[in-house]
Amino acid sequence: MKRIGVLTSGGDAPGMNAAIRAVVRTGLEKGWQVYGIQQGYAGLGDDLMIDLTARDVGGIIQRGGTMLGSARCAAFRTEEGRKQAITNLVKRDIDGLVVIGGNGSQTGAYEVSKLGFPVVGIASTIDNDLYGSEITIGVDTALNIALEAIDRLKTTASSHHRAFLVEVMGRDCGYLALIAGITGGAEAIVIPEIETDPEQLAVELRSAYNRGKAHAIIVVAEGARYNAGRLTDYFKTHSQRLGFELRTTQLGHVQRGGAPGAFDRLLATRLGAAATEQLSKGNTGVLVGLQKGFIIATPLEEVVTSKKLLDTSLFDLARVLGK
Repeated sequence: MKRIGVLTSGGDAPGMNAAIRAVVRTGLEKGWQVYGIQQGYAGLGDDLMIDLTARDVGGIIQRGGTMLGSARCAAFRTEEGRKQAITNLVKRDIDGLVVIGGNGSQTGAYEVSKLGFPVVGIASTIDNDLYGSEITIGVDTALNIALEAIDRLKTTASSHHRAFLVEVMGRDCGYLALIAGITGGAEAIVIPEIETDPEQLAVELRSAYNRGKAHAIIVVAEGARYNAGRLTDYFKTHSQRLGFELRTTQLGHVQRGGAPGAFDRLLATRLGAAATEQLSKGNTGVLVGLQKGFIIATPLEEVVTSKKLLDTSLFDLARVLGK
């Protein structure tokens, strides 16, 4: 192997730049030439590739987002688009590919692998819903951003004796909401994995108030059936009967921004180094992720066909702690 490519795809996550840096510098250490593919799979199809040196990735470890950019690519979902991407890689004599991203990105990596091209995935998504890694790049930083917001809102909620609803990201997975809710001391948590009855939620909040609590914080995943919008509308419609309304804060994409914390920088660095090591050993068609403290390679076929389950026992714990 003499040349490799690296791309970031899907939603950006704090720590992606640290992973790029590790891939580039460990690849160069092995005597390889490393190409950065701009704008994800779209850039792969459009041949947007740049030669990266050690200096090109200097000073990026602390930066959020991705220096290579990311974009959706409808063409790559077609067989013709994927074959064009492979053609571009072969044209530049690139021997292997590293894909940094979440579920959609690794599905693309698997399709590339099925066409016979050597590829290794790196687990990176703030949703933490990717099979093959207990925690993925960006999760820890996103959690701490959400936690800071919850702490600040709790101060205001206590001052005014109000109920605040905080919506965090998590379209299909409630991990961010669950962990942010537990660590933020929320009175209630709403996630896609467990059905929530707004009437029961109102009873729990009223009970907390009657027990002397000066505030109430509800953390909601954006993908829950009763997300921030629906819950706010419900409580507003029934405010006279329920006795109170909810003040809503939607954190949105702010959770993806900012500098990655120490954990994400280290995780990204370890995974980036592991990806080039897998390529050098010829162990491709895999995803590198963190499991029980070790970097483990999981076949991409297993990754894209398996569902990562949320530990719902933590939800039961959250109910106890929120009383």
